[in-house]
Amino acid sequence: MNSAAHPVTVTATVPVPGATLRYETRGTGPVLLLIPGGAGDAGLYEGMADLLAAAGYTVVSYDQRGLSRSPLHGPLTDQRVEEWAEDARAVLDAVAPDAAEPAYVYGGSSGAIVALALLAAHPGRIRRLVAHEPPLVELLADPGPYRAHFAEVRELHRTRGLGPAMARFAETPDGRRPESASRGELPPAIRPMASRMGANMPVFLEHVLCPFSSSAPDLDGLRAAAGKLVLGVGRESDGQEALVGPARRLAELTGAVTVVFPGGHLGCVERPEEFAEVLLTAMRP
Repeated sequence: MNSAAHPVTVTATVPVPGATLRYETRGTGPVLLLIPGGAGDAGLYEGMADLLAAAGYTVVSYDQRGLSRSPLHGPLTDQRVEEWAEDARAVLDAVAPDAAEPAYVYGGSSGAIVALALLAAHPGRIRRLVAHEPPLVELLADPGPYRAHFAEVRELHRTRGLGPAMARFAETPDGRRPESASRGELPPAIRPMASRMGANMPVFLEHVLCPFSSSAPDLDGLRAAAGKLVLGVGRESDGQEALVGPARRLAELTGAVTVVFPGGHLGCVERPEEFAEVLLTAMRP
């Protein structure tokens, strides 16, 4: 893939109920919306956005409400998947108001949870959607340990602070630290996001992690749109049941296909060029 081209990035905002969303676009062609997860923002995809734009897409990403440069216009409370899905639709409407031109969508982690809700609610706006490792733990055969683990992380953040909470978050419920969780320094492309991500992490741990991971996807809506859905799992995520288990279970329940992506839960950051290649292939029907 040619990584020499650097399309111009244009930023704008769109008002939504209770917030103003900052989004950015680059390239020309069919819209490809990238929905960030965790404490990340639009910068999470900086390593592969130009590659995707060079492949012939209008690449769009944004900061979720209450994170980074998308301020809330009211108190910060537990966030709702359905509201974030409507935010994603608002961004799509801003960049592609013609509903006759459905968009491609990618979402990772909690962004994958949002992407799934968007597909179930607005299938006509979507041409193809890839949901990479949505941590929907209630889909697991035994969700209890994972539900308790995330609640423990939130409580650690409340009582002992961000450091102990993040240390526990990086572990499995039984205290193991997966090898793929041990990484070196951030890739250069996303280092500008690091300070914003640090500021976002308390919001994520307190108001997003538990309500999103314990939410129930609209299985009927996803079954009806299964021909547009791809579930992604990381090649290095084996053994992390909260990450790969829900994707595999959703594939069983809906009939959607599963695609293995390079790297682990953050493969798009760790190996952006390889990840973009697989994503481009996965988006072809």
